Amino acid sequence: MLCCRHSRIYLRNPRRITTTITTTTTSRLASSVSRPTFTSFFFHNAQWTSSSTSSTTSVPNGKATKFSRTSISDLAHRAIPVPDPSIPLSAYKEIEKPTGMKLFKIYNQLAKSNLTILVVLTSMSGVALSPFPTTLPILLSTALGTVLCSASANTLNQLQEVPFDAQMARTRMRPLVRRAVTPLHALGFAVVTGVAGPALLCTMTNPTTACLGLANIILYAGVYTWMKRRSVWNTWVGSVVGGIPPLMGWTACGGRLLPDSFSMDSFPVFLPPFLTDGTIPAQVMDLTTLDNVLAPVAFFMFLFSWQFLHFNPLSHFVRHSYAQAGYQMLAVLNPHKNALVALRHTALMIPICSLLFPLSGLTTWMFAVTSLVPNMVCLRAAWHFYRKGGEKEAKTLFHHSLWYLPVVMGLMMFHKQGMEWLEWLGLKEKTEQEAPVEDALT
Repeated sequence: MLCCRHSRIYLRNPRRITTTITTTTTSRLASSVSRPTFTSFFFHNAQWTSSSTSSTTSVPNGKATKFSRTSISDLAHRAIPVPDPSIPLSAYKEIEKPTGMKLFKIYNQLAKSNLTILVVLTSMSGVALSPFPTTLPILLSTALGTVLCSASANTLNQLQEVPFDAQMARTRMRPLVRRAVTPLHALGFAVVTGVAGPALLCTMTNPTTACLGLANIILYAGVYTWMKRRSVWNTWVGSVVGGIPPLMGWTACGGRLLPDSFSMDSFPVFLPPFLTDGTIPAQVMDLTTLDNVLAPVAFFMFLFSWQFLHFNPLSHFVRHSYAQAGYQMLAVLNPHKNALVALRHTALMIPICSLLFPLSGLTTWMFAVTSLVPNMVCLRAAWHFYRKGGEKEAKTLFHHSLWYLPVVMGLMMFHKQGMEWLEWLGLKEKTEQEAPVEDALT
């Protein structure tokens, strides 16, 4: 018997030669059949596809053996259990259809509830910081409409990635991978939520908010999902998706995304106190002055840059899984540049928070000072991630991104323009001059 092991050949019976190829040899043959176009840690997905293309490889007995992609595919399918026709159907147990709480949990998994909650919170930030008054029906309908749009986008994303999710440890227990529901059932859930979300937003708020919700579904489930296996620019598209929800909250309250004209009056700015007399400008009484395009730009840029602060370190320490599933991620192709992009956008958060938000009138200039603390903490972590590029540094930056978002958004609310917390708590009496200003801003 001829065995290939650590490049040594043992000939036990020269009359009868049987070739045994180990798993290591098979993987080398697979890589020779279809060489990946990017750095791969595991099998490349193209090797599992059926094709008539074959490769001739020499083995230790001196004979040439042909290995085709079809034969490698057969090796993969051997691990999948196939019903034995000799066993009666009565021996098989029918899969129980999920109902009640089980079905609700599956819907939560299809909607990626943790991600959906984060999307809703960012959408509510646009409502909370808006200078326009709002009502409880608008608030609830904006939140529910955002939930439905996010659930539809996430479900459509999972429908397209079942064979790839099955190859990653972090996603192989998703409902469609483990066949908890049928693809048709999941598609029905995605269609119902995808129609109900924009319809609710259009009815209860305005068509602009509904269009933003629909655009997020198309960008995430269409463009972003399609690009994940084709270009590293998918991360930038995903960041655009993350920057849209606060704009939905802003427009739901009546805010504008585009100016009526491109004159200087359409771009009012709130200068720092040391450049003025320290009082709120008289124009603050006019809500249309606060409704300028700098506010939605600040919202969008803040959430857009935060996506890189959050996702780039995450993709770094799970890059093996992304490579195994064949995703074109910057952390797989160029880990050093992946860390550099995270550093750039972490540094960009400083002018966004310390200049753009106060200038737009969403916050006071005290926010420019207090936001420096969390920004500098994250910048230091991003610098270490860029210099060392280890998984420890990546996890540190990722954990910072989790507390960074609620902390900074809380500071935005605390330093909201025109918000007097002592008066709101009843610890300070409202003066006659300040009363009209606060009424105009709340």
